[in-house]
Amino acid sequence: MKKRLVVLTGAGISAESGIRTFRDSNGLWEEYRIEDVATPEGWARDPELVQEFYNQRRRQLLTAEPNAGHRALAEAESWLDVQIITQNVDDLHERAGSSHVLHLHGELKKACSERNKKLVYDIDGWELKMGEKAEDGAQLRPFIVWFGEAVPNIEPAAELARTADYFAVVGTSLNVYPAAGLTAYAPQECPLVIVDPNAVNSPMRRVQQVFAQPASTGVPAMLEWIRGL
Repeated sequence: MKKRLVVLTGAGISAESGIRTFRDSNGLWEEYRIEDVATPEGWARDPELVQEFYNQRRRQLLTAEPNAGHRALAEAESWLDVQIITQNVDDLHERAGSSHVLHLHGELKKACSERNKKLVYDIDGWELKMGEKAEDGAQLRPFIVWFGEAVPNIEPAAELARTADYFAVVGTSLNVYPAAGLTAYAPQECPLVIVDPNAVNSPMRRVQQVFAQPASTGVPAMLEWIRGL
């Protein structure tokens, strides 16, 4: 039976594919206020601005490609049971070939009813327009978990973390909760690994191994380290 690797990924793994991060210098928050484009209140106040923001994110995503970090995780399925929990809303893990991806913060290429977030639809192309309706008659909005909203997949993610033989954190500062708390659910005997250029600043405890490098080189190195255990 394959050993299970549970991987929590964040913006850092997609940054190398050209997806701009939100929190770093020159990040998206320097151009947009969180309150305007990533909260239910922002949507209520100016839905056109919010739609345009995510339309541009989608347009950018269509030009991005998975990088060596994404591909290495997908290829590792040949010898590991790789379960990915991602804070990212892009589909680069899936496009790299990963079979098991749990999105904590929603998916950029999907829309949902503003009245019922269980009514979810794929977006064809990059544009979601005002006036496009769900089957319940409500306006379609981005299928994104905004600040101030519940994170429906956090409990399934915690359950996954409990089953890990190895737990890795890739490209995330562990500053965003509740995702940052998932490391606490990993079994005590489970090796914890960080892959991040800024890993020295991580608050994560019980870290067995740190690869202070970008995901494109750090993920393959991390997998070789696991293979040698």
